[in-house]
Amino acid sequence: MPVIELRNISNYILNSLNLKIMDKELLVLLGPTGSGKTTILNTIAGLAPYTGNVLFDNRPVDTIATVHRGLGYLFQSLALFPHLNVIANIAYSLKINHLLPDQIMTRAQELLSLMRIEHLEHRYPKDLSGGEKQRVALARALASSPHTLLLDEPMASLDARFSKYFRMEFRRLQKKLGFTTVYVTHDLTEAEEMGDRIAVLNHGKIQQVGSYDDIFFHPANKHVSEFIGEPNIFHCTYAKYLGDGLVEVGVGSMPIVIPHESGNVKKIAIHPGHINIYREKPPEPSINLRTGVIVDIEHTPFAEMLTITSNGVPIRVELHRELYEDMQLSVGTEVFLVFKLKWIRVFDNTNFQLDEESL
Repeated sequence: MPVIELRNISNYILNSLNLKIMDKELLVLLGPTGSGKTTILNTIAGLAPYTGNVLFDNRPVDTIATVHRGLGYLFQSLALFPHLNVIANIAYSLKINHLLPDQIMTRAQELLSLMRIEHLEHRYPKDLSGGEKQRVALARALASSPHTLLLDEPMASLDARFSKYFRMEFRRLQKKLGFTTVYVTHDLTEAEEMGDRIAVLNHGKIQQVGSYDDIFFHPANKHVSEFIGEPNIFHCTYAKYLGDGLVEVGVGSMPIVIPHESGNVKKIAIHPGHINIYREKPPEPSINLRTGVIVDIEHTPFAEMLTITSNGVPIRVELHRELYEDMQLSVGTEVFLVFKLKWIRVFDNTNFQLDEESL
């Protein structure tokens, strides 16, 4: 699998962009609409004009046609051929590479099995669900055994539940097969769950590249900070080990249970978008269910930012605009909050150090 490098790439969106994608990694391109994410994919694939150089393992590929670059591309629209059934869609790229009929059928059957869609073999795209189309499109992208896979917002058409499942399945598949992946999204949660590293873009420039924690806790500039959203960072007044990898900490007078292996906890952090909010008490039990009152609402370009006080502690909560409108929230509204264990980040003497200015 190659190391892919973009050197001084410029075109109608990108501006002297430099980026290196490591062998077998999954790099997420994260940013708002129009920031250049898809254009980077098209540049790597040779589908967009550019100046500068694209290199695979230090070898320029600028004059090599798309079909010979060894890439698989999963478009946001999926682009399945409506007149071909599932197995014919998967076999298409194998046919244009002039494989023998027996080789084509063997490889297509392997992919049907790998994607667990053998039962869909003879169906046409119009008869498939969104998730089924997603699997067929991915199988087709993998058909020619590409060294690198490009994915352009592949979860955009899926509901939240299946999107979560598909992300887990794809990550398993990517690790198993070991292909390099460049993955476009505008969703922070998706980026966190998928990426080995994340590259944040804005206006055709890369603002920061790093792990989720690098970007989340140490944003390189104001744009990254605003797009990612500043975390809630809480000093802990006490920490009590409960056993089984759980610790109770005190945030002011509010107890919160967190995942940790000792009582050596100084601070905790949670992203505003990772706090669940409800108008009515949720039916499922939760160890971190709290009540609060909305005291401020800030309208941002990306979402609605609420400030909620609970036990005297101010907490920032980010909501998608559609959900905010559906819930009919306003200043003074009483709400329920849930802090999910998996989203709480822990600071102790052995890990992240924050600048005092950020506290």
